[in-house]
Amino acid sequence: MPFSRLAAATTPTAHLGLGLAAVGRPGYINLGREDDLPAERTVDALRERTHELLDAAYAQGVRYFDAARSYGRSEEFLADWLNARPEIDDIVVGSKWGYTYTAGWTTDAEKHEVKDHGLETYERQRAETDALLGDRLDLYQIHSVTPDSPALTDKDLHARLAEAAAQSLTIGFSTSGPAQADAIRAALAVTVDGEPLFRTVQSTYNALETSAGPALAEAHDAGLTVIVKEGMANGRLAGPYAPDALKAVAEETSLGCDAVALALILRQPWAGVVLSGAATTVQLASNLHAAVVDLDEGQLERLAGLVEEPAAYWERRGQLPWH
Repeated sequence: MPFSRLAAATTPTAHLGLGLAAVGRPGYINLGREDDLPAERTVDALRERTHELLDAAYAQGVRYFDAARSYGRSEEFLADWLNARPEIDDIVVGSKWGYTYTAGWTTDAEKHEVKDHGLETYERQRAETDALLGDRLDLYQIHSVTPDSPALTDKDLHARLAEAAAQSLTIGFSTSGPAQADAIRAALAVTVDGEPLFRTVQSTYNALETSAGPALAEAHDAGLTVIVKEGMANGRLAGPYAPDALKAVAEETSLGCDAVALALILRQPWAGVVLSGAATTVQLASNLHAAVVDLDEGQLERLAGLVEEPAAYWERRGQLPWH
């Protein structure tokens, strides 16, 4: 398992990863993003920003990097960075398939991505990913599995994924939506020739949305590596937008709201990797302070009061504009 590389790392930030959703394309739904990126969001400008973040993350001990076919040119930017640094061999690289990027490098497209979990899409996107990342790819995940996803029942797809696993590619899945727990438990039941197919799960979990927690604990107990995404709730937990309770705890710790929000996730015993979605190196440095935040019981109790009903949380997320 490539994640043994993370287990071998001794830096405090080894359990933090860098996700490239916010910098691989000009448009995304993170709050405040209009101020985080260059005014001219050209391909070259975002490639440069991505490489700055990757350099800073690696220098500060981050060893997991996460891209996707639908994150614009994130795989391309990551591949460029890796190709220029062949000496780096202690990282884990993950990507995802199942969404096709359709925004054409604009921020105002009618549709930014189209979802399809069919075998044909897997074959096409696997070839596209392979052309960019080749043998540097460690983990390939089905993007945003929901309980009704055909990826949970398509035996032909399972067979092809098992073939990839037999060739040393780790197979995982990510989840989204108010029924994440149901999707996780359904995926845990998928087997090929009596063996579990999936070895990792990537889910949304944060101070506002905790409903996947019990299912993620079950996945961890079943031997899967758990990756947590959207720990900042697409910017809703960042300083300017954070709830008052989070701001108060952050002030008590003398660190940022972001560090406290991510620390809350890191303390979960099932959390293998918690992703930073930083768009600037300043944000990244602040995020990485999560590794040293120590929260007391009173602070944890106050933060627990921020939890929202899953349906309300996901409805609000669905209303966030693409910046």
